[in-house]
Amino acid sequence: MTKLTELKGIGDKNAILYEKLGIRAVEDCVFYFPRDYIVYEKIAGPEEFVLDSMTAFCAVVCARPLVKRAGKLTITSVMLSCDHTAVNAVWFNMPYLSKSLNVGSTHIFRGIITAEGDHFHVRQPMIWKVEEYERLLGRINPVYALTKGLTNRAVTKTVGMAFDYLGDGYDRRLYDMHFPKDEDTLIKARESLVYDEFLAFILSLRINRSKEEYDVNSFNIIEDARCERIIEKLPYKLTNAQMRVWNEVKSDLTSKRSMRRLIQGDVGSGKTIIATLAAIMTSLSGKQSAIMAPTEILAGQHYDYISSLLKGSGCDLKVVLLTGSMTKSAADNVREMIKNNEADIIIGTHALFQEKVIYNDLALVITDEQHRFGVMQRDMLSQKNSNDSCHILVMSATPIPRTLAMILYGDLDISVIDELPAHKLPIKNAVVNESYRKKAYDFIRKEVLAHHQAYVICPLIEESEGLEAKNVSDMTKELSGYLSADGIKVSMLHGQMKASEKQKIMDSFANGDTDVLVSTTVVEVGINVPNATVMLIEDADRFGLAALHQLRGRIGRGRDQSYCIFMSGTKNERTMKRLEILKNSNDGFAIAEEDLKQRGPGDIFGIRQSGDIKFRIGDIYNDSAVLKRAANDADVILKEDPDLSDPAHAQLRRKVEEATTFSMV
Repeated sequence: MTKLTELKGIGDKNAILYEKLGIRAVEDCVFYFPRDYIVYEKIAGPEEFVLDSMTAFCAVVCARPLVKRAGKLTITSVMLSCDHTAVNAVWFNMPYLSKSLNVGSTHIFRGIITAEGDHFHVRQPMIWKVEEYERLLGRINPVYALTKGLTNRAVTKTVGMAFDYLGDGYDRRLYDMHFPKDEDTLIKARESLVYDEFLAFILSLRINRSKEEYDVNSFNIIEDARCERIIEKLPYKLTNAQMRVWNEVKSDLTSKRSMRRLIQGDVGSGKTIIATLAAIMTSLSGKQSAIMAPTEILAGQHYDYISSLLKGSGCDLKVVLLTGSMTKSAADNVREMIKNNEADIIIGTHALFQEKVIYNDLALVITDEQHRFGVMQRDMLSQKNSNDSCHILVMSATPIPRTLAMILYGDLDISVIDELPAHKLPIKNAVVNESYRKKAYDFIRKEVLAHHQAYVICPLIEESEGLEAKNVSDMTKELSGYLSADGIKVSMLHGQMKASEKQKIMDSFANGDTDVLVSTTVVEVGINVPNATVMLIEDADRFGLAALHQLRGRIGRGRDQSYCIFMSGTKNERTMKRLEILKNSNDGFAIAEEDLKQRGPGDIFGIRQSGDIKFRIGDIYNDSAVLKRAANDADVILKEDPDLSDPAHAQLRRKVEEATTFSMV
C-alpha cells in the first residue's frame, strides 16, 4: 500500500483528516465511492429563478461583504447583482469568504433561492469561477461523505490524483464509479461491480453452509420444565408466532445437528425473549451460552433483562457481562469465571470473541442485529468450542422480503415472528413538508414537557457541498435555541465521534439526562429508550422505506403513544407516494415488499437510500434483480466446482475470501 502523502498537496495534517474517512493509502481512494452524484444546473437568469429550489446564477459583487458576530456564530452577507436584479447572499461561520468577494468581481453562485420583500435571498451558496462552473456542466459529478476540514472539491481532486498515480493498475469500472462520462457508463460500471460483490458474498455463504450442513454435536441439550414456568410467569402472553418460533428453536437445540437459525421479526415482535429462553435452556443442560450485541448499551440492556427474568425463577444460573470498556481487573475476573465454568450465560460485545476469552463448554452463540457483525465474526465466536460445532441463533429486526432473505441469509434456516404483542400501541405517523416545521418543534416541546424524550434524525453530519439536506450540527444549534427557554437539553450524535464519546451521549439519553437527541442513522440499532415517544426524520425522501422503518423502530418501545414525523421538502409525486406507505403502515415486512416494488435498477442518484443491510456498493432493493442473478449464477458455479478449486476460479476464490472479511450481512 502507498502512503497517501505520496500524492501532491497531501501532507501529514491532511492525511489525518483522510484517515477519518477510512482513507489511509492511495489505493483506498479508488474504493471511497461517492455517497451521491449531482448534475449541476444550467446558469439561470432572474426570470428563470424557481423559489425554494437549487439554482445556479451568475452575479457581480456590488458592495463589500459585512461580517457580524452573534455569540459563537459569524454571519457573512453581501449584496449581489444578477442581471440588474438584487440577490442578498448569507453564509454562516465562513468569515474568510469576505477576502475573496471583491467589489466588482463576477462569480457563479449555487444555492436555494428564496424571496423576501423586494429581494431574492440565497443562504450558504457555493461559489465558483465562471469558467470553473462551466466545466462542470453536463457532467455527472461525485459527492463524497466528508469530515470537518475537507471539502468535496478537495476529496474529488485527491481521488483523481490517486487514479493518475496508479496509472493502469486499477479496474476501469472503479474510475467510472467516480468520474463517469454519462449516466449509462455509471449504471453499467456500478451494476457490474455490484454483481461481483453479490456473487462473492453469496458464494461465501453457500460454501460456508455446505461445510456446516452436517455439523453434529454431543451437547445433549434437553427440554426443561423451568423454561415453561418462566413463560407462564411472564407479564404478557407469548403470541402464536413466538410460540411457533420457540418450538422450532427447541427442536434445533435438542437435535444432534448444530442449529443455524435466523429469527427475523419487526422491532417489538418479541425476538429477545425467544433468544433468552434458548440461552436458559442451553445453560440448564450444563452448557454455556454467549449473547453478542452490537453496542455496549444493548449488551447492558440484555444483561439487566435476563438477570431480572431469572430472579425467583428457580434457575441457579450465573449471568455475566463482558465489554471493551470494562477495567482490566473486572474483565480479567469475568474471563476467569468463563474459563472455570462459573459463568453460564455470557453477554457482551465484540469482546466475547477475543483470543483471551476461553470458554469452558460453549454450546450456543446468539448474535443480536446480525448484520452488524459479519459472517466471519459470528463464526469466530462459534468456533470457541474446539470439540463441537456450536448452535448459532441470529436475531434481526431488518424486515427483508422473503425472496431476498433466502439469498442473503443462505447459510441459515429462517424463522419469522410476524405478529406483534397485543399490548403494543401502533405508532401514529405523519408525512409533512417544511411549512409544518414550527408545529413539529412545538410538538417535541410538548412531549418533552410531559416527561418524554425525542429523536431528530438528519441525513448529514455537517453541511455538505452539493447536497441540500439537514445536518446534525446545524439542527442541534437550531433546536437548542428554540427549546432552551424551557430548559430542554439537546445533544447530538453521529458516526464520526469517538466510541467513548458516542457511548457517553447514548448513556445520557438512555438515562433521561438528555431530552432530545439529534443524530444520524447511527441510532437505528443498539439503543432502547422506552421513554422516547417522538421521532422527527428530516429529509425523509433521502432514505429508503426499509431504512425509515428501522429508524422508526427506536420509538414505540414503551407503553405510551408514540409519533413519527416524516418531513420532506420534495414535491416529487413518486417520492411522496412512497412516504405515504410509511404513514399508512407499521408493518415492516409489508413495507419491505413495497420498497422492493417501487425501487428499481438504475436508480443511481440517491443510492444512499439503502436499507439496513450494508454492502460496499450494492443495495438489496435497487439491485434486487442483480442479487437474484448472482444467486442463480452462484448455484451453477458451485454445482460444477463445489469448493472453487478449479484454477479457472482462482480469482473468484480470492474475491470470496475477501467478501467474508468485509461483508456486513
